[in-house]
Amino acid sequence: MSVKNFVASFKIRQLRNKMEPQDIIFPNAVQNPKHILVCLPGGLRELTLVKQFLPTISDLFKPADIVLLSMPGIKVTDIFPRKGFQILSPSTEHLSWSGLAKKSYIDHLKDLKFDVVLDLNLQTSSFTSSILLNFPEALRIGRGNHRGNPFYNLEIKTKYLRDERNIYRTILDMISIMKNQQVA
Repeated sequence: MSVKNFVASFKIRQLRNKMEPQDIIFPNAVQNPKHILVCLPGGLRELTLVKQFLPTISDLFKPADIVLLSMPGIKVTDIFPRKGFQILSPSTEHLSWSGLAKKSYIDHLKDLKFDVVLDLNLQTSSFTSSILLNFPEALRIGRGNHRGNPFYNLEIKTKYLRDERNIYRTILDMISIMKNQQVA
């Protein structure tokens, strides 16, 4: 393990210990969010798959504002459409030495007041972890058996292990089912 990874792991552990998750009421938390942050994966193959699901994400959370957050240093503006989405592509100046998001960048994201953070990154990322841990009041959705609590307060498990397309489809289908559930 490199020194950078060690420092990043240490800081993530500190954030985990400080985090005080809020109570989330289901399915209310999914039904009318106003601001959605979608954490995009880092690989080109996964980005191409996620692009196919953008219309589904848009329809699912309509009329919410949807912000797509790419991994640092990856410019997705050429791949992803701008219509209906705001795209944030953090640069190296938004990162600390260890690869985590700087406090100023976290504060910028917090100013956008996200109700839901949807993590579509199938690989563990220190950057994404630092983002997730800084939104304790938001509904944080991710793939089951991946990071767990406190990173996510809603994990969606799937029977697919390596089929990314079906993993994404299962996550979005489950959100759709929860969104359309009647509140008791």
